[in-house]
Amino acid sequence: MSIGGQAVAQTATAPTQLSAISVTANMTETPVQEVGSAVTIITGEELQQRQTQLVSDVLREVPGMAVSRTGGVGGPTQVRIRGSEGNQTLVLIDGVEVNSVAGSSEFDFAHLLAADIERIEVLRGPQSALYGSDAAGGVINIVTRRGSGKPIFSGAFEGGSFNTYQTNASVRGGNERYHFLLSGVDYRTGGITRATESRGNFENDAYRNKTIFSKFGVAPAENLNFDFVGRYTYYQGEYDGSDTFAFDDTSRTNGSQIYGRGQGKLVVADGHWEHIVGTAYTQNDTNSYNTTSSSYGDKVKYDYRTNVLFDTPSFADARHTVTLQAEQENESFVSSFVTPYVEREISSTGFVGVYKVDFFRQLFLTGAVREDRNDIFRDARTYRGTAAYRFLNTDTKLRGGYGTGVKNPTMSELYGFTSTFTGNPNLQPEETKGWDIGVDQGFWGNRGQVGLTYFDQRVDKLIQNSGATAANVNGESKIRGIELEGTIEPVTNLTLRAAYTYMKTEMPITGEELVRRPAHVGSFNANYRFMENRANVNLGILYNGRQVDNNFETGFGANTSRQTLNGYALVNLAAGYMVTENVEVFGRLENLLDKQYEDVYTYQTPGRAIYAGVRATF
Repeated sequence: MSIGGQAVAQTATAPTQLSAISVTANMTETPVQEVGSAVTIITGEELQQRQTQLVSDVLREVPGMAVSRTGGVGGPTQVRIRGSEGNQTLVLIDGVEVNSVAGSSEFDFAHLLAADIERIEVLRGPQSALYGSDAAGGVINIVTRRGSGKPIFSGAFEGGSFNTYQTNASVRGGNERYHFLLSGVDYRTGGITRATESRGNFENDAYRNKTIFSKFGVAPAENLNFDFVGRYTYYQGEYDGSDTFAFDDTSRTNGSQIYGRGQGKLVVADGHWEHIVGTAYTQNDTNSYNTTSSSYGDKVKYDYRTNVLFDTPSFADARHTVTLQAEQENESFVSSFVTPYVEREISSTGFVGVYKVDFFRQLFLTGAVREDRNDIFRDARTYRGTAAYRFLNTDTKLRGGYGTGVKNPTMSELYGFTSTFTGNPNLQPEETKGWDIGVDQGFWGNRGQVGLTYFDQRVDKLIQNSGATAANVNGESKIRGIELEGTIEPVTNLTLRAAYTYMKTEMPITGEELVRRPAHVGSFNANYRFMENRANVNLGILYNGRQVDNNFETGFGANTSRQTLNGYALVNLAAGYMVTENVEVFGRLENLLDKQYEDVYTYQTPGRAIYAGVRATF
């Protein structure tokens, strides 16, 4: 995991600094040592060491993140960056914007499995100047594995507690002229009783997920390539409701997610001028059996980007990158939860300009501006600037940034979602602004890195759901805090990582704490490889501090009371052993101390669990 935009690589000898690359911070590949934003990178190797099944689980270890899962696996899962709402976090999977038009413009992490992920990059702070409305709080960019080398087949099976089984298989390969990857995962669990006793439901809630993924590309010439990616997920889950929602114990939903993108890239002028043109498609479809209702949303996006790279050796030994992008989005939304039936469309056009320059390989500056033109809302202009300076003799980097953001009201907020929720077409976009300043310090001959960040974010015209409708709230929401993270390799092959976030949040006018934003969040991870790297053991500890949540059992809006949820610590242990060069056996214990806790009020979570499996590659 990178620390504040830096990373440490572990080798069999003395560790050396890894030149990790950020593909999110500036829209072009940038060495993390040159990034002025707060960014964290999680590698596919780290996911495998932890035996991560759900992406949301590893995001709990990232500074500034708050994860709220409604019950067990398959329950709606929100991820917030630095206290921003879930629908202010843009999620990208291989360049596809996967936030759901049908789901309040938010990405539900409940259904995202971690199989075949190469890296996860988390960019914190307002990023609308680069990525538009959904990135008002930050960006999570997920990049899947790319096929290379001779064709390889991989398969794995695991099973364990709660009648849980997962099977996945993939084939991949490639060379300079082509690459391909085809992968499939089947996950199923008998589940737990999600709802607590107060909801009066006691049966287990099963969940199933089937995901098929493909990624391939061709390069007919050295300077020309075409890449394509597609992902399909079908899920089915049961859930516990309450008398408040008139749900019974047989309540269940099923849904599908379809994501795809195709793009071509042409590089001319000896690599100094890049042209990228692409189109992407996102579709989400959800059906509720107990109400025989459904919601559907899709988005089609067309984009063109050009990057111009040039140097001025005679002037400050500077390197320059200029990026221009134009994009067109068309969104459609259909809901039969609403009476009468609702069907709407929104189109928008965005123009982006980014300038990046470094002087003497020590001072790195970026600036970005974006203009969005929307069918419904007034034109919006957002901007962002960052700076980083490296002291090479002491391996110190100072960094900071400021940005603004805009979050447009969602389709459901504008036009309604259920028969009891009336849309408000007079809603105005939320406006955000935020800044941070930090320092990253390497020490002990690059065996360790530590990063410290202070951040301050404000949200104006916050949209709140009263239960009957949505409305803008006058005044600013205030969010500020400190992020601390560090990595050290005290002995060869033993890596220790820790992260801590303190965050203070305030509602407009009342100054009350924002819900589901714990003030204290921390994590610790220790990974040790031994027996000539054939064996691996990983210990993870997660701490989630006290937080408040809404108590909807008392009603909505003015009738909603607040409930304090206790803090908790989870201990997880995973181990693996390579029986041969091609076969690995593995197992893990989750929630080792059998801690009882809630992320969402009245929804309980899994207790102690044990899993084991085998993985083979041929």
